Amino acid sequence: MDSQIFSIDKRKISRDHPPYVIAEISANHNGSIYRAKDTIIAAKNSGVSAVKIQTYTPDTMTINTNNDDFVIKHGLWKNRVLYDLYKEAYTPFEWHEELFQFAAKNDITLFSSPFDESAVDLLDSLNAPAFKVASFEIVDLPLIKYIASKNKPMILSTGMASIEEIGNAIDAAYSQGNKNIALLHCVSAYPTELSEANLMSIKYLKKQFDVEVGLSDHSNGNLASVIAVSLGANKTLDRGDGGVDSEFFEMSELVTSVGEVSNALGESKLVRSQKEVANKAFRRSIYFVKDIKKGEIITHHHIRRIRPGFGLAPMYYDDILGKTCLKSASKAERVTFEHYLPDQKIK
Repeated sequence: MDSQIFSIDKRKISRDHPPYVIAEISANHNGSIYRAKDTIIAAKNSGVSAVKIQTYTPDTMTINTNNDDFVIKHGLWKNRVLYDLYKEAYTPFEWHEELFQFAAKNDITLFSSPFDESAVDLLDSLNAPAFKVASFEIVDLPLIKYIASKNKPMILSTGMASIEEIGNAIDAAYSQGNKNIALLHCVSAYPTELSEANLMSIKYLKKQFDVEVGLSDHSNGNLASVIAVSLGANKTLDRGDGGVDSEFFEMSELVTSVGEVSNALGESKLVRSQKEVANKAFRRSIYFVKDIKKGEIITHHHIRRIRPGFGLAPMYYDDILGKTCLKSASKAERVTFEHYLPDQKIK
């Protein structure tokens, strides 16, 4: 029935409705709330359906350390420390109320990607109409459950994720009684070459999970988005320019060729690009954020789900809490099974 159609801010999103285009501001405000507001207006004037920001602070994203795990080894940000990068890129919490009021005054939908529970609470207090889960956070099942508990529409990006991981994320949301879920096919490579876009995954994901599926587009130009719509995508996460993300998002003219279309379609199954593998390091995992001695009980004061992704997956967080620490560990050290599971139980 039509009442069951996925919607955001009373705007219905389905194959029977016009494509829902989301403009991503991300770090493109360059540290200026005035630029952020100008970008919102520019997005509205371009005809997009909504504008999205990101809600985190450096301290909710990671910890301030130059431990080798926390130094980026490849790509655009090679040799940058994670904490410093997020400090440069984040949208301050204190801006959020003003930005949401500004968007409402100018009649444009604004929502965000929260990266921890405090961000979820902030956005919920501002009546954000939906939540976006970033690709790197799709494995953070405790966070997904917390977002789902707010009972608002959720869009999950699927970059780097296996079918099992996507299924686990959806199940986590469903476990909270929230079935208002949509997916975005995403290749977490920046930029994404058209030959690696594998846009046929849109149909595959829709068939596998029976939810609305769109595209989070990191390619240059507009061709991938146009093709995605032709394949049934109803949402496109657009691009901006300027700031930390500017190197990703150089807007180029639409170039049409049969060869590009053929290469972009890919296979009708989920195939992860090899270029995504290294980016798994930017997922969250469990680290010690406080020194702990052997024999101490592990509490939430000792461990956090933060970036990077070299420790245990966030799915183990609740299992670890309350266990006796079996070996001493220092702040910024990865949590491993050896820290809380007896030898005979380690797989």
